[in-house]
Amino acid sequence: MTYLWLSLAFVTVAAVAGVAFARRSTSSGENSHHWKAVGLSFGGLAVLTAAFDSVMIAMELFHYDASHILGLKIGLAPVEDFAYPLAGVLALPGLWVWLTRGPEAGRDRGRKGLAHQAVVASRPVSWINTAYPFAAAMFLTTREVDWVLVVGTLYFLIPYNLAMYGINDVFDYASDLQNPRKGGIEGALLRPGLHRPILWLATITNVPFLVVLALAGSPATWLSLGVSAFAVVAYSVAGLRFKERPVLDSLTSSTHFVSPAVVALTLAGADATPGLVILLAAFFMWGMAAHAFGAVQDIEPDRQAHIASIATVFGARRTVRLAVVLWLVAGLAMLATPWPGPLAAVIAVPYIANCAPWWNVTDTTAARTNVAWRRFIWLNYGSGFLVTLILILQWNLTS
Repeated sequence: MTYLWLSLAFVTVAAVAGVAFARRSTSSGENSHHWKAVGLSFGGLAVLTAAFDSVMIAMELFHYDASHILGLKIGLAPVEDFAYPLAGVLALPGLWVWLTRGPEAGRDRGRKGLAHQAVVASRPVSWINTAYPFAAAMFLTTREVDWVLVVGTLYFLIPYNLAMYGINDVFDYASDLQNPRKGGIEGALLRPGLHRPILWLATITNVPFLVVLALAGSPATWLSLGVSAFAVVAYSVAGLRFKERPVLDSLTSSTHFVSPAVVALTLAGADATPGLVILLAAFFMWGMAAHAFGAVQDIEPDRQAHIASIATVFGARRTVRLAVVLWLVAGLAMLATPWPGPLAAVIAVPYIANCAPWWNVTDTTAARTNVAWRRFIWLNYGSGFLVTLILILQWNLTS
């Protein structure tokens, strides 16, 4: 298959989805503005794609097999490269409008709202947080894009998040009723009538991927996949409810984000070097800090629903301070990794700066940390950008 056919398939799916989302979410007058914005966005992204792809190709960070491309280029970038920003601007704005305007309508559509609520429950804004660790770990180890990388990335992009967050939204319904931040990008408020369908949907979209990845891997892969899937389920389901066991809740939540990288490393047959172990430990501490800080804003609704978390038990102030320390230790740990890993130590700084102002927060003012939590969500994108630059440098140094 040439890159042209791959790109056309990708753009076609994005275009169909984008038109469908936009038609359901905007009026006729808004449609015109919507598509003008899409066009302007693509123009900007196309300029950036031409500039940055040309720079990276000139630095020989990657190249294209001439037999698989048309040969038409803008700068040094093949025209096929522009399919991906085009697909993004076609599908994502419509998806965003659909998600942000749909929850109220979704609650009244009965079971017909299942697809919409499933997408909201999966937290699209956070999909990249689990897909990226898998894809980056595997690509840097194997240095090639194969079907295992594609399947695993798709799995950790959507089905995995549907299981992780969807199960949580089902079993947290009582506390979510008291939580004003539910019903948008921070999670769905699932009606009881959708609870069973969401659990079935999570099961049938996860099991096939788990089986395929297990068959592609070794016993180490089976173990890491088992731990990953168990952590997803155990965090929320009745009877286990690790999220109600202080400290274990943060450990389990961090496993949700680190395990995709571990699965990828086992699939790629990576060696467990000291540097790699330190890197994973730093990532794990980052994940624990993120969970602990995120739990602070929910102290009041969690207590009303009689849910114990690291924040409800430790209190807002001590939990915030614990998060700051964990992010600090994670940053310092990166200094002990092989070059260019120490550069990643700076990534801890914005998280500490975002969290530290709440050093003296009280339980009664804990809900105000939602402001910092929303910043945290977008900080992850900046961190992902810096991590990508460091990984490109590491790739260049070791090629």
